[in-house]
Amino acid sequence: MVQGLLQIDHVDQVCDSCLAGKQRRLAFPTEAKYRAVHKLELVHGDLCGPVTPTTPSSNKLFFLLVDDLSRYMWLILLSTKDQAFTMFTAFQVRAEAEAGRKLGTLRTDRGGEFTARTFIEHCAQEGVQRHYTAPYTPQQNGVVERRNQTVMGMARSMMKAMSMPGEAVTTAVFILNRSPTQSVDGKTPYEVWHGVKPPVHFLRTFGCVAHVKAGSKHLTKLEDRSTPMVFVGYEVGTKAWMFYNPVTRCVHVSLRDNRGDTPSRARAALDTPPATPVPPSPASTPSNPMMPTCGPEPRTPVTPPAPVASSRARFVTPPTGELNHDQDHEDDVPLRFRAMEDLFGLGPAPRLVNSAFTQELLVAIGDDPASVEEAKASKEWRMAMLEEMGSIEENKTWSLVDLLRGHRAIGLKWVFKLKRDEHGEIVKHKARLVAKGYVQRQGIDFEEVFAPVTRMELVRVALAVAAHCSWSMHHIDVKSAFLNGELTEEVYVAQPPGFTAAGHEGKVLRLHKVLYGLRQAPRAWNAKLDASLHELGFTKNKCEHGLYMRGAAASRLLVGVYVDDLLMTGEQPMEIEAFKVETKKLFKMSDLGPLSYYLGIEVKQGRRGIELRQSAYAIKLLDKASMGKCNACTTPMEVRPKLSKNGTSPMVDATLYRSLIGSLRYLLHTRPELSFVVGYLSWFMAEPRMEHMAAMKQVLWYIKGTADYGLFYTNGRDKLELVGYSDMAGDVDDLKSTTGVIFFLGGNPVTAWWRYPPVRRSSSQEQRRHARRSGSGGCSRTLQAPRSRAHVEDGQPICHALSKNPVLHDRSKHIDTKFHFICECAEKGDIDIEFAGTQEQLADILTKSLGKKAFQELRGRIGVIKLD
Repeated sequence: MVQGLLQIDHVDQVCDSCLAGKQRRLAFPTEAKYRAVHKLELVHGDLCGPVTPTTPSSNKLFFLLVDDLSRYMWLILLSTKDQAFTMFTAFQVRAEAEAGRKLGTLRTDRGGEFTARTFIEHCAQEGVQRHYTAPYTPQQNGVVERRNQTVMGMARSMMKAMSMPGEAVTTAVFILNRSPTQSVDGKTPYEVWHGVKPPVHFLRTFGCVAHVKAGSKHLTKLEDRSTPMVFVGYEVGTKAWMFYNPVTRCVHVSLRDNRGDTPSRARAALDTPPATPVPPSPASTPSNPMMPTCGPEPRTPVTPPAPVASSRARFVTPPTGELNHDQDHEDDVPLRFRAMEDLFGLGPAPRLVNSAFTQELLVAIGDDPASVEEAKASKEWRMAMLEEMGSIEENKTWSLVDLLRGHRAIGLKWVFKLKRDEHGEIVKHKARLVAKGYVQRQGIDFEEVFAPVTRMELVRVALAVAAHCSWSMHHIDVKSAFLNGELTEEVYVAQPPGFTAAGHEGKVLRLHKVLYGLRQAPRAWNAKLDASLHELGFTKNKCEHGLYMRGAAASRLLVGVYVDDLLMTGEQPMEIEAFKVETKKLFKMSDLGPLSYYLGIEVKQGRRGIELRQSAYAIKLLDKASMGKCNACTTPMEVRPKLSKNGTSPMVDATLYRSLIGSLRYLLHTRPELSFVVGYLSWFMAEPRMEHMAAMKQVLWYIKGTADYGLFYTNGRDKLELVGYSDMAGDVDDLKSTTGVIFFLGGNPVTAWWRYPPVRRSSSQEQRRHARRSGSGGCSRTLQAPRSRAHVEDGQPICHALSKNPVLHDRSKHIDTKFHFICECAEKGDIDIEFAGTQEQLADILTKSLGKKAFQELRGRIGVIKLD
C-alpha cells in the first residue's frame, strides 16, 4: 500500500504501549440482564448534589431511590450526606409496610454515606443484600442514574416558572410516578406499585397563579377572602396543594376543593398586563406606611423608591380553566408568558425564602423544624433547646471525657415537636435531645428495656371510681423525666449538635444518667420512680404495675403512672396536695391541676359526673381522611354486611386503609359502640378492596354526625358487672363466631371488646360459654383491688344453667374443661350469674351490626351519649 514498506501479516498480539495509550472500555449492554419480579426485590439508590441554590431548610442534596420492578421513585431532601442513613431507615419501614414484604437488595455506588459502618451493620441485621457498582462506573446503576437525569431536566424547566429547587424536584418525582413509562409496558409506576391507576385530575402547572382561600380566623368583615399565590407542588400524604405567597415569602398548604378562583381571575387581581411582554413598572409604596402592601397598585401617588432589580424569570399561566375543578389540565391550551415583576409589583422575584423568614415559614406550614439550623432561626425553638440543655446539666447527666479504646460513641440528635392542647392550639415548643439508640447492642450497651405503664382501661376504672365516690382526679407531669434515671452501663455519646465544647471537639460524653432515645431509658426512669414512690409509702398493685396505692379508708390515695404523667385521685383533697408537694421535692414537676386532657382524651369533671370524649381527635381523623365536610349517617354499618376477604373488586390504598383502622382503634377509648365495626373491618387490612373502603367511609360518616358523643360517668350502682354475648358463625369466610364483652363499674362502662375465638365452636352454648369465661377472667383480675363481688349476665338459658349446675352432661362434653372456670368463680362467691334475654342483652352491639333503632338504643344503654 505504501512504497518502501514491506508486506507483513497482521499479528494478533497485545501491545503494552498501545494499551497504555489507547485502551477504552468495552461497550456496556443496552438492556439489563436481570429484572426484579417482586416489589422491593431490588432497589436502586443514589445521592445527587450538591445542588445550588439550596432550599430554605439548607438542603442541597437529594437521595433518590427507585424500585426495580415498578420503577416507582422516592425522593428525600438532605442537607448533609450523613443524614442518608437515618432517612434510608425511615424509607425502608414505610416501603416495606406498603409492599408487604422485606427489602431484598440495595444497589448503590461506593460513596462514603453508603459504605459507613452503621449503614452496613443495619443492612446486615435487616437481611438486606448490598450491591456496589465498580469505581467510576455509574453505568452499573443505570436505572437510578437515568432517573436522576430525568428529574433534574424536569426541575430545571420547572424552575423557569418558579425558582424553588426543593419543590421543583419533589414535584418532578410526583409527576413521573404518575406518568406511563416503557419500562413497565406503558403502565405508570404508581399503578404497578399500588395496584390501582393513579388519579391525575388534580395535576396543575407548576408556577401557575391561583387564589387561595384565606382562613376564617381573625378576618375582619371587609377583609379579602382569598390571596393570589403561586402553585409550587403537592403536599405528600394529603389531598392538598402547596402555594407560595410572594408578599409574606412563605409557603402555605390549602385543600384541593371547589372554592378557589380561576387562574384568569387571579391574573386580573394581580393587575393583568397585555399579552406581549412589557418592561416592569417601577415599584411603589402604599399610602399608609403602617399598612402592608396588598396589591401592586397604590391608592395614592407617592414617590417611588429605588427600582427593584429586574429578573429574567418568566411566569407561565394558562389563560382559562378552574384551578380547583376536577378536570385534567389541557397542555395544548395557549399559554401567556408574564414577567414576575408585573405580577408581584413591589416584591422581588420569588426565589428561595430568606433565612430571616424561617420562623414565619414554620408557622405558615404548621410543622416542626427539620434541622438544628432551621430551629436556631426561631427564638422559641432556641429557648426550647437552651431549656433542654439546662435540664441536662442540672441533672449532671454526663461528663466530658476522652473515648476509651474498645468503646464507641452513640450519636445524638435534636427532635422538635409542637405540643398542642385539646383545641389544637400551640402551648409549648418542645426540643428534646435524644440518643440514636438503634445502634446499641444488647448485652453491651443495655440489658432489659421493659417498663410498665398504666393501661387506658385502668384509667377509665379510676375515673369511674372517682365519679362514683365524687372524688377529683389530678394530673402532674415530670419535666425531662428520663434524665432522672440512673444508668448502670458504661455508655458514651457524641457532643450535642450545636453545643460542642470549644477547644474539646474531639472529646465525648460519659453518661451517668439516661438520655431519651437510649434503649434502657424507660426502664431506668420507671425504676427511679418506683423506688421514690415506695419511699413515700406507696405499694404497687400486684396485677397492674402502673398503679400505686397509699393509706386506707378515707386517706387512701391512688396514683397511676404513664411514663412521665402521673394521675392521682382520693377522697381527701389534702392528700392529693400533699403528694404534689412531696414529688416536687424529688423531681421537677408541672402541676396541671384537675385532669382535663390525657393522651388525646378530653376530660371534664363536674358535680354531676365526669365526661370523656375525643371530639377534637374525631375531627382530626375526618380531616386526615379528607372527609371533614362529608354528610352524616345514623349507624356505622349496614345490617348484615356481605364483606369477604375473597372479593373481586379493585384494591384500594392499603396504607391509607390501615392508617384509618389504627386511628379508629384509638377512638374506641371513648366510643365502645364502634368496637365491632372497627374490629370487623380490621380483618381486611391485608388486601382492602373497594367494598371495604366503602364500609370504612360509612363509619366516618357516622363519626361526622356523632363527633360530640362520649362517655359520662356518674354515681351509679356499687358493683362490678360483666355483660357477655356471642353470635354463631357470623364470619362468612372462616365461619367463626364473634364474642362481645362489656364491663361496668358502678354502672359506668370501663371496658368493651370483641374478638374471634382462636378455634371454632361447635354450638352457641359453647361459644357463649367462651364469652363468659373470658370475661370472668377479666373480673378476677379487676377484683384484686378492692375486693368486691361481680355480677355476670348471659343471654342463653342453657349456658346459664351449666354455670349454676352440671346439667345436660351428655350434650356438654365437647366444651373444653377450662371453660368450667366460671363455675369455680360462682362457687367461691366471686361472681353472681343472672340470665338476660336477647332484647336485654347489651353486648349484642359488640357482636353484629344492628339496625338504627336497636343500635341507638343499645348505644345509650352502654353509656355513650351526646355531651354538651
